[in-house]
Amino acid sequence: MSLYYKEFSNDEEVVNAVNSIKTRGVNEDTIYVVTHDDDRTKRVADNADANTIGASDIGLATATKNVFRKKGDELRAQFEEIGFTTAESENLEDKLDQGKILVIVKDAPAGFTI
Repeated sequence: MSLYYKEFSNDEEVVNAVNSIKTRGVNEDTIYVVTHDDDRTKRVADNADANTIGASDIGLATATKNVFRKKGDELRAQFEEIGFTTAESENLEDKLDQGKILVIVKDAPAGFTI
């Protein structure tokens, strides 16, 4: 099992992808949606019936530090806490800067793709 992500350009693609993931038997507790904006993340996650990365996923120490961080720093810290490397976290945050939406599957089965 490993981390898997895919980037999307619009909300509808995300909803379709999350539904597809669920029909393939992936535990819905391991499916996350992330954008650069908290309101957009919540809206897209609600529409897709997916999770957002929260304090229970990243730990209390990181969640507390994130209160005082800039958004980019907060996102990179979240990505690292769930298992991405520093370089991967920087790359993912860059994608979010470009307006992309990320769907992340934590503990994805071997060979998993969307």
